[in-house]
Amino acid sequence: MLSTIVRRLLQTLVVVLIMSALVFAGLYVIGDPVLMLASPEASDLEREAIRETLGLNLPLWKQYAIFMSKAVHLDFGNSFLNGESAMRLILERMPATLELATLAMLLSVLIGVPLGIYAGLRPRSLAARGIMSGSVLGFSLPNFWVGLMLIMLFAVMLGWMPAGGRGPVETFGPIQLSIFNWEGLKSLILPASTIAVAKCALIIRVTRAATRECLPQDYIKFARAKGLREKRVLGVHLLKNIMIPIVTIGGLEYGQVFAFAVVTETVFSWPGMGKLLIDSIITLDRPVVVAYLMLTVVFLAMLNLVVDIAYTILDPRVRLGAA
Repeated sequence: MLSTIVRRLLQTLVVVLIMSALVFAGLYVIGDPVLMLASPEASDLEREAIRETLGLNLPLWKQYAIFMSKAVHLDFGNSFLNGESAMRLILERMPATLELATLAMLLSVLIGVPLGIYAGLRPRSLAARGIMSGSVLGFSLPNFWVGLMLIMLFAVMLGWMPAGGRGPVETFGPIQLSIFNWEGLKSLILPASTIAVAKCALIIRVTRAATRECLPQDYIKFARAKGLREKRVLGVHLLKNIMIPIVTIGGLEYGQVFAFAVVTETVFSWPGMGKLLIDSIITLDRPVVVAYLMLTVVFLAMLNLVVDIAYTILDPRVRLGAA
């Protein structure tokens, strides 16, 4: 176990180094933020002074060396627009994105796994066919359309939920969360449900396929032959064995929601990292974009490590194979 974790951490370090070079080259070669920061009437001398202040007049290799030396200390520079630390701006928005992604995936798993198991146990029933048809529909609907329809129904027509924004928050040290406040939770339900529609459809299909694959296995037949109750057969023997693909897909989708919830955050004016990223890309605020991408790379790499550790807990064959 320890050797596996160390090996994956070294792989993560290599991935982060490669991504840092790609991110730097992709962002610092394209576009000129001075054109966005300087007024149209600014002279060439004024533009050059801005470029020198931001360090954009240095050779590209020297800019990258300075960037890496600061990145080791989690210093990605200051925002070009407001002069604040880029990493601090990202970390201020991260709790909002994390609670959005967490609630969305929690809804997806709590709804998708039972429906997928039912569809796998009774594949020819009318309800199972309806569940699978609904999962196809969930895949097909674009996020922004689902969000707009939820706003129209629950915010405009019924008035049950706020149409956008983040509600009151509870402070836990430096972290502010709205999920522990009822008004804040109401603001979170619609954007989380928008994301959960597509993710729940995916969980349903994965769970159904895993259930259909496990049912003919000998350990299920043997458990039933011993006279175990059906609830125990399904809740212990079946559920434990179908959790590996569910954990795999759930971990990947959780990382995807964390990194790319841009559309949903924009539709609901949710003050998360995705909305900040869009605003920074439009204004060519390079330090903020770089800090966001690097933080996302590290988060996804560590998430993959957590999924690998979960494998060893769920499936003893993984531990034996590693040994």
